[in-house]
Amino acid sequence: MARLNVPPTKSNLFQFKEQLAVAKEGFDLLEQKRDILVMELMRMLERVKLLESELYSFSAKAYASLRKTLLSVGRETIQEISQGIRYEFTVKERSVKVAGLSLPSVEVKPPSLNLQYSLVDTYTYTDETMVVFLEYLKIIAELASVRTMVWRLAKEVKKTQRRVNALEKMVIPDTSETVSYITAVLEEREREIFTIQKMLKGKREGMA
Repeated sequence: MARLNVPPTKSNLFQFKEQLAVAKEGFDLLEQKRDILVMELMRMLERVKLLESELYSFSAKAYASLRKTLLSVGRETIQEISQGIRYEFTVKERSVKVAGLSLPSVEVKPPSLNLQYSLVDTYTYTDETMVVFLEYLKIIAELASVRTMVWRLAKEVKKTQRRVNALEKMVIPDTSETVSYITAVLEEREREIFTIQKMLKGKREGMA
């Protein structure tokens, strides 16, 4: 702890007592905020784990379906079909309220499934592969959105923790030490004044 270099006056004592009260209140509020943010972050990380597991499952399913289609229809036919297929994804930023904070995230709206190729020379495998890959892309989009929020939330937790540490290890101890120092000096002055006044009173009474 290191007290601040200020004159030990009553006005400074009043000022630093107010600052100490505000710092302690701010510390309590920031601790509560940090705890809420950490709990929310843990909840989102669990969501990320579930989505990653689902993504892994769909990845195996999607590429297995693609291999089956390639073997059944042929690579050249699949290439011809794929050249005429265009699906548009809508991507936009959005704000999500988490623990009272507005966190920027990404909203990805996958396209709906519709037939974009001729029914001639195609098989059910083609449709199945298309459906599976669109579901696969939906999971990727959701995972990207949640991961963005996790990243932003982790930054907020780190920033809040820095503020908590600054108050706990610097601001509150230094201000408290300063208040104690000013109080001690003022009390010592009062004792000295009281002693001097007592001595002067004794002298006056002796001379009377």
